[in-house]
Amino acid sequence: MKGLLGRRQRVLRVRHVQHAMAVAETARARDEADGIARNSDRLRRVRGDLFSTQGAATGASFAAMQELASRLEQAGRQLDGALYDARRKVEAKEAIGLATNREKEIAVRLKDRAHAALEEWRENRLAALPRYRRMQRTGDA
Repeated sequence: MKGLLGRRQRVLRVRHVQHAMAVAETARARDEADGIARNSDRLRRVRGDLFSTQGAATGASFAAMQELASRLEQAGRQLDGALYDARRKVEAKEAIGLATNREKEIAVRLKDRAHAALEEWRENRLAALPRYRRMQRTGDA
């Protein structure tokens, strides 16, 4: 009986560590997605500010700004794809986190059940002893 409780406690510790790792990975994935989103927003602001210069622009500088705008637009599309992938990764990590949390809760219930079974086994064993032995065991003598 004691061995079963020890095994259940070990399983619970493992499940707890697995859940903590899943939560950390989810947080890391969220941070990555947030960073990509911030970069995408900055890139859009830079592109928007590109043509807000006041005054006349020469043909060469206008062509350079258009080239830069097209490159910024391409980079923005790439960041949008990366952001989509990062958000999908966050969803996958959250699903893993939910699964590990469920496993941890199951392990807690199994450990509690094993603990209750051990206590019941001890009580039954104590009840099976003769009265004078029970008093010696419990310290009533």
